[in-house]
Amino acid sequence: MTLYFAHSENEVNEKHLLKDHLKSVSSLLCEFSKDLDLPLADEAYFCGQLHDLGKYADLFQARLRGEVSGLDHWSSGAWVALGNQSVASALAIQGHHIGLQKGSLDALRAMNLATLTTQHPLGLKLSDDDVNRLKSRLTSDNLTFSKPKKLIIEPDKGFQNPVAKMLDVRMLFSCLTDADFVDTEAHFDGDDQGKKYRKPGPPLNAKEALDVLDQFMGANIYGKIEADKTVLESRNLLWQMVNAASSAEPGLFTLTAPTGSGKTLAMLKFALEHAAKNKGIKRIILAVPFLSIIEQTAAIYKAVFKTFPENYVLEHHSLAGLGGEETKGDADFAAERARRLLAENWDAPIIITTNVQLLESLFSNRPSACRKLHNLMESVIMFDEAQTLPQHLAVPTLAALSHLSQTYRTTVLFATATQPAFNTLDGAVKKFVNTGWQPVELAPDHARLYDALRRYSVSWPMQDETKSWETLANEINNEEQVLCVVNLKSHATELLKEMKDVPDVLHLSTNLCALHRRVVLDDVRARLKAGSPCRLISTQCVEAGVDVDFPAVYRALAPLDAIAQAAGRCNREGRLTDDEGNRIMGKVRVFEPDVEGNYKKRYPTDAYFLATEVTRTMLINSGSIGLDLNNPAVFREYYQQLYNLSKPETQGKELVEAITEIDFVRVAKEYRLIDKKAIQILVPYKAFIEKFNELDRQQDQDGISAQWIRHAQGLSVSVFQPKVGHPAWEVLIPAKLRYGKGSSDEWYILEDHEGELYDDILGLCLPQAQQILIG
Repeated sequence: MTLYFAHSENEVNEKHLLKDHLKSVSSLLCEFSKDLDLPLADEAYFCGQLHDLGKYADLFQARLRGEVSGLDHWSSGAWVALGNQSVASALAIQGHHIGLQKGSLDALRAMNLATLTTQHPLGLKLSDDDVNRLKSRLTSDNLTFSKPKKLIIEPDKGFQNPVAKMLDVRMLFSCLTDADFVDTEAHFDGDDQGKKYRKPGPPLNAKEALDVLDQFMGANIYGKIEADKTVLESRNLLWQMVNAASSAEPGLFTLTAPTGSGKTLAMLKFALEHAAKNKGIKRIILAVPFLSIIEQTAAIYKAVFKTFPENYVLEHHSLAGLGGEETKGDADFAAERARRLLAENWDAPIIITTNVQLLESLFSNRPSACRKLHNLMESVIMFDEAQTLPQHLAVPTLAALSHLSQTYRTTVLFATATQPAFNTLDGAVKKFVNTGWQPVELAPDHARLYDALRRYSVSWPMQDETKSWETLANEINNEEQVLCVVNLKSHATELLKEMKDVPDVLHLSTNLCALHRRVVLDDVRARLKAGSPCRLISTQCVEAGVDVDFPAVYRALAPLDAIAQAAGRCNREGRLTDDEGNRIMGKVRVFEPDVEGNYKKRYPTDAYFLATEVTRTMLINSGSIGLDLNNPAVFREYYQQLYNLSKPETQGKELVEAITEIDFVRVAKEYRLIDKKAIQILVPYKAFIEKFNELDRQQDQDGISAQWIRHAQGLSVSVFQPKVGHPAWEVLIPAKLRYGKGSSDEWYILEDHEGELYDDILGLCLPQAQQILIG
């Protein structure tokens, strides 16, 4: 009997039998989808059996022997799936190596093997165009398949509600790619005892985790005698509110609570209580917008669960595994490898990640990005600082999350002190999914919290009143501990120039690489705790969720939610006192900088400018009273006015068009939280100069790889790609590519022989940097 193989020899010279691979992948697919009564479960086994049908071809077996190359082994299985009316399986099988493609009728017809034989879009050759021969060989291996009883894409309905149906396809694709990765990895990690599967992540154990969380709160939050009584009472009230709401069925929720009210742990409390009361919820996922807050949140969660198994709390972001986690021996290497493996598919009870990782995966077409999606089923997903979701992506994002919640028994929570009025977009969301967007508020009495936690007073600028950088610098110099937040990095640079002779001035912006920002924040927190002088000049990167507590905050006029976030760094713990020990209010000063040039150019984006103008209009209409940042009704009015002007439902036309055309490739390209018209610059930050030198040496000798990029993230600064002929190109050296010829068009090394282009305070100082740096 002829033996057919899926993969070449592993380290013990064992080839991977194709029939074993198909059985294992099919079983894993069924395991991933078994708990929900959905068409996904019906298509799972069918998809797994057919995904590598083309490997039964003689040409593919020759490829394993190194005799041929350039083969397409996936299209035969996709075509058979399509012949059984399984569009979702056909797309998943077609894409499990090359990514999801298109679901239009023309694209599906183009899967015809006769067409691919003569005109393959990738210039490849089919491993075999005779599907009957391939099916016969599969049957001879005692494998069978039959048309699924329930289909993800029903023939008579097609891709109605396209966001929902495209997500359904991605879910099947996720199950298939993850099962394929896991089984292939088990083969190559195998020994003389056979395949060796990775160790799964630990279980959630929600009730046990709740006990530990309650103990942590008692010892570290409520047990702190120095904490303000009102703050403690408000945090306890929020704790009670989320606990009361946790018995609800999985669904859509918001949590609106002021800064300093303990949202970070209150969200975790809700998620664990919710999981304990809703059988089957397997994991909790926290998504945050910025790297500047992800590490502090991870540190808190890890402190809570420090006695739990390793990787109970798993970080998945560009800085995870850097810094103090450098491997020093076999045990460290094994631990770090285990963490990375679990991060690839989010196989852990608590995941802390970024909005970019989570949301872009929901709209991705790549196997590596989509393989974790099936682990969003029966989970609690929490978005901290929900106001950071870009308007042009709001409607498709809300649609995807709504469908995820309704169909896959997933709870979605949007938490922030400045809750966007996304419920006003319900009608627009319903154009993509039937379920719309009508979340339930976990803290319905949140106005009471805002009123209790008034810890600062706000002074607003008079109409047309401006401050020069010199005047502002003098005012800041009169404060011992003060935070000043401006709208542009160029503005921060101008202000810092005015303060060049002022001691104890620090700077925080994305001109600084991530490791540099980490050092600055550590220094800031140490100074604040010690009562030492600390004058921090920052851009918006300090606002959302960064745990710092200043007695005074200055904020350039900006969108109202940004002003509120900056104010949340003022007297955060409510512990500010006068000389006699009496509690006093912190002070927040909003100012309009006196700068020349185009009015819009004073702000990082057009959307930011428009939101600032809404704030300005509301401020003028409020008269001498000003705007109350502790009144949730003010923010409802702000967002309603903003949405009436910006009309989020009409934005992102290219993305909407790609969704309508069921073009997975274009959707992935258009759905971007971060502008991809940027380059990454490796910078010689002096505190990590040895790391910089080693990375520079590696790229010069070996070229850059995925691992190199991961280690380079902490020492990189993103800038908009300069125009041709810009002086910045004179100091940027393209990184060499490891695979293929030539150099990268995305990664560059900063050539700074004089040590003037990366400053210990200002960070990156490219020629005319203020014109090209990301704001």
